[in-house]
This record gives sequence, C-alpha cells and structure tokens, in this order.
Amino acid sequence: MKKTLLLILLPIIFFFVSPYFKLSWAASLNFDKSTVTVGNGGTFQIAVTVDPTGENVSSADVYVSYDATALKATAVAAGSIFPTVSNDISTSGKVYIAGMVNDAASSVSTAGTIATITFQALKEATATLSFDCTTSKVVKNDINATNVLNCSQNGSSTVTIGAGGSNNTIPTPTTVETLPQSGVFDNVVKFAIPGMILLLLGSALRFVL
Repeated sequence: MKKTLLLILLPIIFFFVSPYFKLSWAASLNFDKSTVTVGNGGTFQIAVTVDPTGENVSSADVYVSYDATALKATAVAAGSIFPTVSNDISTSGKVYIAGMVNDAASSVSTAGTIATITFQALKEATATLSFDCTTSKVVKNDINATNVLNCSQNGSSTVTIGAGGSNNTIPTPTTVETLPQSGVFDNVVKFAIPGMILLLLGSALRFVL
C-alpha cells in the first residue's frame, strides 16, 4: 500500500517541483551597461548579452525596445557567441537581432555577447533600453526547439541624455598646420654648401699665391 501511494505521489511532486528547477536554469538577456550617460547629439555603444545558464542553446531572437523620440539606433555589430548574426534597425523604437549556430550539432552553453548596438542621442531626456519578451526568445537545442528565456531575469539599461553629458562621439579632428617644405636640416645644408665652396676656393688660392 505504501509503495503504491509513493508511486502516485512521486509524479505529482515532480510536476509541481520541476518548474522551479527549470526556472533556476532558464536563460536570460542583458546589457553590458546598466546605466549610460551621453550628451545630446552624441553616440554610445551597448552590448546585448545572453546567459544560457547551462542550457545548450542554438539560437536567440532578441527585440530591444527604446524611446524613438530620445534615441536612434544607427548600427549593429555582431558579437562572438554566435557565428551567424543578423539584425534589423529599420523599425523606429525597435532593434531586432538574431544569432544562431551554423549547424544542428552545435550549441552554446556559456554567456557571451550576441551583438553591440550603436545609438545616437536625439534630445535631453532619460530613456530605458529593455527587451520585448513577448517576441524575444532563446531556443534550446532540442527536438522541440524549446524557448528557455526567463523574462523575469532579463536586464535593462537607463540612458541619461544631457547637454553636458559624456559621450562616445569621435571628436572632430583639429586642423594640422602644413609643415614647411624645407626642414631645419635642409636649411643648414643649403647654407653650409656655399660656405664650404668658398673655404675650398680660399685654400686653393693660398697654394697658388
């Protein structure tokens, strides 16, 4: 009787407990900076990272949301965790990034950078970068292509845009004065040669006279 009761209880316990074990191993998305300060009109870069937390994942679809009145995504550079990375920044307020392995036998199980986004600040404001978890997913390399993304573990980043804020813009190169065509050595040689000629002529005349 006890053995029968145990066999009945074990599946029930496993059913209720297994989601909590799964939660601890779920993947998450994050940014490499939790806060960014940038000047109005300046640009900055922020990396999108994934942590599979031990899961073997084959791909990630990432949708980053931002305030299109304060920021503009200008470029996306591929990271190193996935060998194939594509992106779409044509939709205002959204950045789509897709990372995937090149073959079905491959997978990723360690944390790394999927891509780095370059943003331009459009006005003085405070904006938030976040992940749209209704469409984002991290796919496990299994027969069901299970989405193991745990939205509650995703990170975000706060961007402060101010008139005097620091930024990652490339400064405008200063004008470099054109160097003189003749350097100091050239001028010395130019005046030394006639002097040497006169010295030789003087010595020759002394022998003659």
